[in-house]
Amino acid sequence: MNMISSFSQYQNEYKESVENPEKFWNDYSQKFLWKKNPLQILEWNFDEPKVKWFSDGKLNITENIFERNFNLKSNTAIIWEPNDINEKPISFTYNQLFKRVCSFANVLKKLGVAKGDRVIIYLPMIPEAAISMLACARIGAVHSVVFAGFSASSLSDRIDDCNAKIVITSDGNYRGDKTISVKNVVDSAVEKSDSITNVLVINRTSMDVTMVKGRDVWLHEIEKLVDDVCAAESMSSEDMLFILYTSGSTGKPKGIVHTCGGYMIFAQYTFENVFQYKDGDTYWCTADVGWVTGHSYIVYGPLLRGAKTVMFEGVPTYPDPSRFWKIIDKHSVNQFYTAPTAIRALQSYGDKYLEGASLNTLKVIGSVGEPINEEAWNWYFTNVGKRKCPIVDTWWQTETGGIMISPLPNIIDSKPTYATLPLPGVQPILLDNDGNELIENNVEGNLCIKFPWPSILRTTYGDHKRCKDTYFSTFKGYYFTGDGAKRDDDGNYRILGRVDDVINVSGHRIGTAEVEDAINQDNSVIESAVVGYPHGIKGQGIFAFVIVNSNSDNVNYFDQIRKTVTHHIGPIVKPDKILVVPGLPKTRSGKIMRRILRKIASNEFENFGDISTLLNPEIVDIIVKKVKTLN
Repeated sequence: MNMISSFSQYQNEYKESVENPEKFWNDYSQKFLWKKNPLQILEWNFDEPKVKWFSDGKLNITENIFERNFNLKSNTAIIWEPNDINEKPISFTYNQLFKRVCSFANVLKKLGVAKGDRVIIYLPMIPEAAISMLACARIGAVHSVVFAGFSASSLSDRIDDCNAKIVITSDGNYRGDKTISVKNVVDSAVEKSDSITNVLVINRTSMDVTMVKGRDVWLHEIEKLVDDVCAAESMSSEDMLFILYTSGSTGKPKGIVHTCGGYMIFAQYTFENVFQYKDGDTYWCTADVGWVTGHSYIVYGPLLRGAKTVMFEGVPTYPDPSRFWKIIDKHSVNQFYTAPTAIRALQSYGDKYLEGASLNTLKVIGSVGEPINEEAWNWYFTNVGKRKCPIVDTWWQTETGGIMISPLPNIIDSKPTYATLPLPGVQPILLDNDGNELIENNVEGNLCIKFPWPSILRTTYGDHKRCKDTYFSTFKGYYFTGDGAKRDDDGNYRILGRVDDVINVSGHRIGTAEVEDAINQDNSVIESAVVGYPHGIKGQGIFAFVIVNSNSDNVNYFDQIRKTVTHHIGPIVKPDKILVVPGLPKTRSGKIMRRILRKIASNEFENFGDISTLLNPEIVDIIVKKVKTLN
């Protein structure tokens, strides 16, 4: 199976993947290096749920990066761009990366880490973040990467939930103009844990840290005691590869489990097709490896394909908002993948920071993390893509492991605000609230998937019932994404956001993303978040939280924004309440925590659930005070 290169090939592959999914994925699996070829391709039912792909197959995902790609050993694997523009980037060939991974794997073994042990990785975006993930995979340990911005309490919860054996961290981290202590956070978290035997520390900033005797180990010291040869552990296809925690609307974050074989196959398949990666291209995803995007599309997907992948330590606005564009030119980036939050933030600084950038190497630009609004899409397409680069507006989840619905560049046409068509092997379906399938086009409903794909989550770690209740109980026989979606006349899908982000106003279902889109068309608005709240007449009213341009003084935002929305959608969706706020509660991956805003809009000022994932928890109190003045 070659990479999809035409719409007719997409149609043929999609048809085959639906009519005979086992054959489709088995054929693709032949690209990979197996220690034992699988004969049992798929076992599944969504009632338990139980899904197994290639269950009798044996492999190691790192052998499929290094040994399988041995002919690429002198090719560049990773380009690491540091936070400080005066610090030189570091490049690793596949061979150099292989040796570092094996050396790191031997360090883990020396510390007593064995197959099946859980390892927490709490690192900034330095090369060792990727190296440590691959080292775990090499020896069959299960990695759980925690974004190095989470609090000690959040880290401790994750350590305890998976009963981790060691934590890998750094002394500190550079983020913009800040130097942040990382080791101190780990120290506080580990104090509360009984399972951690060692803390492995990487020297990044040379800041003073406390090293606990018998527990804490410097990587550069212990690495001198090991060599750089390490045989790959034989893994069952269904053995755990990693656990990644994601926050729900209730309770503690849940540990999403992904396994070795199916995840590997889907990560490479989606990477090479969605980004149309060609040999010699340079690809850059701006995510952090603490999130699933970093797992699938910085580390595993690109490296399995033998690609050249960029890792960036810094932030898009340091030392100024031209940083992204300078990196693209510096490394001749061909495929660029970032989040709408970053796009909107850079848009708000104006076009002047793009003036010195050529960006002429770009071939594909992508969006990930949330639906991208039309204004940001158009700005991105015009100013970054120079109206020649197709945008891949990708929809997927931590739980799906890889991209599910997306345009394919120059094959499936991009359409602003639409994720467009499912990838081969992905069978989306729209259901009404009673679980009836909406077969026709030009409808809205609950987005579900009716057949397993190779990288579907297998469970939530230590709590299979939670997995069943969250994803497989709402609509019996289907994986429920939790998202609402619209399907247009051509069968393209537009993600409307979480189902509970769909507002029912006077019997009309309105996706909050659509209203936000309209609000964001207003020249004075930088960003908005819309939620529903109880309304005595309409059932639900529309409450808009907006961040405005600081240059827009003396503006009647209420009237102006309502006029804008009326113009773009119609009077039925005019916001009933509009509140200007200095910021929105966002997770560290840039997603707006709308469940918090829903509670505030409903005058529920307590019990916000887990807010440990917030980048800016202080904004919650600020918004609460402002809302109280409206009442």
